[in-house]
Amino acid sequence: MTTNSKNIPVDDRDWTKLTFGEQVKMLEVDGYVVLPNVLNESQIQTLKDEIAKVETKGADYSEKQRTSSDIAFLGGETTKLIANPPTISFLEKLFGDELVVMSYAYARSEPGHPGISLHTDGQPWGSEIFGYEGSVPVLIRVLNYLEDLTVDVSPFRVVPKSHLSLHSDGNPYLRYESHPDEIKVPVKAGSAVLLNHKTFHGNFPNTGNYTREMLAIAYRPAWGGPVRDVPNFPNEKVEHLPNEIKKLFKDKNIRKGDFFGGNKPKDMKSEAPGINIDRWLQK
Repeated sequence: MTTNSKNIPVDDRDWTKLTFGEQVKMLEVDGYVVLPNVLNESQIQTLKDEIAKVETKGADYSEKQRTSSDIAFLGGETTKLIANPPTISFLEKLFGDELVVMSYAYARSEPGHPGISLHTDGQPWGSEIFGYEGSVPVLIRVLNYLEDLTVDVSPFRVVPKSHLSLHSDGNPYLRYESHPDEIKVPVKAGSAVLLNHKTFHGNFPNTGNYTREMLAIAYRPAWGGPVRDVPNFPNEKVEHLPNEIKKLFKDKNIRKGDFFGGNKPKDMKSEAPGINIDRWLQK
């Protein structure tokens, strides 16, 4: 961890050095982790070419922040990215459950972008911005970057461990201009930031000379559905997807819970490696 000219810590560690257990610990405790090299140069260039055709709209606070939320069925590498093997294998091992894709969006921060305020993507009772998709109990948003994020080109910003707070300042409906404990996370093109959706995060202004492009895909474990039904992806489009991608487009409202479960249900287990105290020691 280093510090820049404005005394904001910069998380510039070598992400290739982390074991799987260390990655899980960081995601669970700090609320984020970087998976390096999930895309190669060829994939990055193809994605940039495909995304260049997408129509975007400016944010209400700046035309320099532009997004598109209708890219899941664009085809080519853009759609293939949903089932990107390095990411999917990590998430399947992390969750120990089937994956459900909840959303897929493109965002770019052009030079002059003022930065995204600190916020969470998880609201337990839904919100106008995120609908009821943000009400799921567990969700990891995978931010796939197509350019290098330097300290000047809209690096990821995050308040580590903020999702663990029990204080009212941790109300997930709040937004912050800044925070004394926020850090910058520059990453290389082809890497992905994995974010716990309850963690306060955003991005810094783009004071550089090129645009930051990012593809954000949200995944959750099949057990943890939203508190109210949300619209599914169009079935007629899902049916035309390759099987390895289609299997991730389950019903967004699938849940695995028993509201009427008793105190002593049958067939209770006595082992659960996913909550072992040594789970962070996995290689």
